[in-house]
Amino acid sequence: MSKAFSSLGVPRATRPGAMRRRLTVAVVVVAAAAAVAYLVYNLELDGSIRKLRGSADHRLDLYAASLEREIEKYAKFPYVIGFHPDVIARLRDPSDATLLHKVNIYLETLNHRIGTAVVYILDRKGRVGASSNWNEPDSFVGLDLSYRPYYRNAVIDRVERFYGIGTIGNRPGYYLATALHENGVIVGTGVVKIDLEQLELSWSSAESPAILTDEHGVISLSSVPAWKYGTLQPLDSAARRDIAEAQQYNDRTLAPIGMEVVRNLDDTAQIVRLPGHAGTGGRVFSISGLFLAQARMLTEVPWRLTVFSDLKEAVDLARTRAVLASLGVLLLSGALVALVQRQHHLREIVAARAALQRAHDELEQKVTDRTSELTATNARLVEEVEERSRAEEALRDAQTAMIQAGKLAAIGQFSTGIVHELNRPLAAIAALSGNAVKFLERGDIATASGNLERIRPLVERMGRLTGELKGFARKSSGEAGPIRVRKSFDNALFLLHHRVAYGKVEVVEDIDANLVVRCDPNRLDQVLVNLIGNALDAMDGRDNSRLDLVAAAYADGFARLYICDNGPGLSEAWRQHAFEPFFTTKAPGTGLGLGLAISVGIVRDFGGELSATERDSGGAVFSLTIPLATEPAS
Repeated sequence: MSKAFSSLGVPRATRPGAMRRRLTVAVVVVAAAAAVAYLVYNLELDGSIRKLRGSADHRLDLYAASLEREIEKYAKFPYVIGFHPDVIARLRDPSDATLLHKVNIYLETLNHRIGTAVVYILDRKGRVGASSNWNEPDSFVGLDLSYRPYYRNAVIDRVERFYGIGTIGNRPGYYLATALHENGVIVGTGVVKIDLEQLELSWSSAESPAILTDEHGVISLSSVPAWKYGTLQPLDSAARRDIAEAQQYNDRTLAPIGMEVVRNLDDTAQIVRLPGHAGTGGRVFSISGLFLAQARMLTEVPWRLTVFSDLKEAVDLARTRAVLASLGVLLLSGALVALVQRQHHLREIVAARAALQRAHDELEQKVTDRTSELTATNARLVEEVEERSRAEEALRDAQTAMIQAGKLAAIGQFSTGIVHELNRPLAAIAALSGNAVKFLERGDIATASGNLERIRPLVERMGRLTGELKGFARKSSGEAGPIRVRKSFDNALFLLHHRVAYGKVEVVEDIDANLVVRCDPNRLDQVLVNLIGNALDAMDGRDNSRLDLVAAAYADGFARLYICDNGPGLSEAWRQHAFEPFFTTKAPGTGLGLGLAISVGIVRDFGGELSATERDSGGAVFSLTIPLATEPAS
């Protein structure tokens, strides 16, 4: 952009206040929709959780019943071991090899018949005195198990329970033990080990994962193999010490499975997030995402049974209904806003019709008062006004009439200059033609021909002036097309040439010669004539008057046209009412107050914008924003 343009101080366009109001309404509507979505989401999710808790309670009943039933059917067998006389005799006399063989056979037979993993007895020092697996490579016979809690805590007429991993065969199991006695004197301990793998396998085919945790929070049974011997929370030092002393899990890592508690519902239920790093392992359920964790303590042991219910479907349903609810709020709000806008629009239409009627009445009165002063062209203004009064219901026709009226008013305003421009060549033509007649009478044909040749350019100039005036005055078709901005500026300056020359106004142009915009050329000419004429009016009688005309294309697809003067600038009253019809700061009889109102409507029809602001160096700047044409001008 040239130096002439950079010195204009044209400000950036500001957003209208209506945009702020619309933005406020949009924010309120969106906030209401978000609040409704949040409320519906939580209500739907809570309802789904209540249903899932009922199902989870039922599964807990089934799992707990099956586990307790599986354990309780073997709970009496530790007592049965002590009923055999050879067992008591073996514990009383550990050195008798014959008794060792008999008791081993008895325990082997008992283990086979009741279906347990292994059955054995411990002497008073905690060593295995006999075992059902006596003839297997990993026999327990002679093994010191005094560190096991079921030995240390064994008492008469009570079954001690313990879950752990065997130190010899490295196989997990559930241990049932009781003190064996003779006439009330403890002579040893009877132990039955149960294999719970079948029960654990049955959990893996269920519809949701389940785990069994001991008093330390270690997972002893799990439908997800990767979770087994993991923990729900990191173990403290005391728990790790107790587990190590009992060698309960045979040096397993006992690391947390990565469960994250999202929300506590009550003492028995939580919403948790599971990591789901493990493989599927043939499961029919997911182990990743949000779950409802519902737990229950078992009756005979300090174990906690927990089932996990997948919340994916509940969350998806809650989200779907929340989205639908928010969309409903948005649609309802949109309908209400549309209704309010429609009512506002109807009120604006009624007000516009009333204003149009008032404008018509005032315009008709002013046209009547000035009929004697207007030229024949002004009759077209009266005709257009009368035609607009007959078609006042059609807003478009009314606007067209006002545009034409402004054009004719502008012609009336600079008609004096046009008459002056015509009088000079007419006087010259009269003189030259009279002289030509005299020269012809004398027989001086060459001089007469010279005079006639001098008449031709004068006639051509008059023809161009009247042609431009006729083109400017005629009614526009209203159809937009590609036009060169340079041509419109030239037309406007040609029509206002007398005022520019008479006022000694310096015109500085910085106009892109190849700039092509899309609009109606006749209407653009009128806008430029109005704006340049206003600028000349503002500088009337001032010394060193300067008119800056700038036009250039921008990357946003629009052209910017600037008409800048160094007049007195813009008053506060002018800023408030400048673009209203019939508002004028000119002396009575010198203007109708239609020029800017018409120009605003014309530019808006182009899809552009007309604005005005103070010039930094003094004066006013009028800015036209017009869409660029995508095709070349004809």
